[in-house]
This record gives sequence, structure tokens and C-alpha cells, in this order.
Amino acid sequence: MANIPSDLKYAKSHEWVRLAGDVATVGITDHAQHELTDVVFVELPALGRKVKAGESCAVVESVKTASDIYSPVSGEVTDVNKGVVDNPALANTEPYSGGWFFKLKLSNPAELNGLLGPDQYRAQITGA
Repeated sequence: MANIPSDLKYAKSHEWVRLAGDVATVGITDHAQHELTDVVFVELPALGRKVKAGESCAVVESVKTASDIYSPVSGEVTDVNKGVVDNPALANTEPYSGGWFFKLKLSNPAELNGLLGPDQYRAQITGA
């Protein structure tokens, strides 16, 4: 069974959100990194960029494919993880810690209510 932390919210497109006050940290799920296989390149959004929920704002490339990463919530990019740019494998080895992608200052916190909880996300990826 895929690792699905209980303190996160999940987008149907396999991004996760960890909330701290009005700042959301975003990354890709363990399930997503398994599907991608070895991540070799990560392109993150520019600092200060305003993104809308569901908007493509980052790209990951693996040995298998390139995939857009969508922002699960709307806000302004306040931080990007240079570590995952320098070492894209962090997206594979530490998807919920060192492999996070970017942080947003939320512009519409109510959007979090539209994301999946851990049990709903588990059901999505297992078909249960």
C-alpha cells in the first residue's frame, strides 16, 4: 500500500498540500513518483507567481515521461525547493519531506475543502 500521510490534503492529479497557517507546501505523492519512475529534472514556478487551483505551474521529467504539476490551491509562490531542482531524485526518495516543490500563500483557503482526504485519495489510487 502506498504511503499516504494523514496530515495532508490531496488533489486528484496526485499533488499533496501541507498547511501551516496560510502557507501551503506542495509536492507530488508517493504514488505519483512511483508512476513516473526515476525523476531526472524538475522545473518549478517563479517566486511571486500567482497561480490558480488546477493551473499547471511546474514540470517533472522522468526517464519515462514529462508531466505537468498542477497547483492544488490558488495563491502566490513564496518559496521553491532548490534542493529538488539540484537533486531531482528527492522527488522519488523523499516525496513528503525533502522532495517538496513549492510553497504558496493561500488566496482562497476554502479551496482546501475541495481536496481529498487521505482515505479518499487511497480509494482513488487503489480503486477501492
